[in-house]
Amino acid sequence: MAKIKRDIIALKCTKCGSKNYTLFKTKNVKEKIELKKFCGVCNEHTTHKETKVK
Repeated sequence: MAKIKRDIIALKCTKCGSKNYTLFKTKNVKEKIELKKFCGVCNEHTTHKETKVK
């Protein structure tokens, strides 16, 4: 069985800048992930963009 190479990424709120979610992403996908998720700081659904985890 082959191992899948994955990176851990964080989703950052575009409105307040807080990192609320983490996901796994395969290394062969080049485009950035952008999802509409709930932000607990803003207390509403906002767009979250992919950032690096430190």
